[in-house]
Amino acid sequence: MKQFRGIAMAAACAVALLGSGAASAAGCIKGAVIGGVGGKLVGHPVLGAVGGCVYEHHREAKLKKEKAQAAREEAAAHAAAY
Repeated sequence: MKQFRGIAMAAACAVALLGSGAASAAGCIKGAVIGGVGGKLVGHPVLGAVGGCVYEHHREAKLKKEKAQAAREEAAAHAAAY
């Protein structure tokens, strides 16, 4: 029963986050799955899923900012060439 509760909690979190946007949900779901499996190994699957979700959400946001910065720099270099 305890395992079912953890799976149900992770599923509920995933469903709630899907409404917040596809990009942020994708990172969160991937992190939740990996964190949940890791947490299961040490006896805390829900805590692992939440931690994985938070980490992946942060990582995805950081990558998005880096990509945007690179695009701005490329556009500025392209504009300066003309």
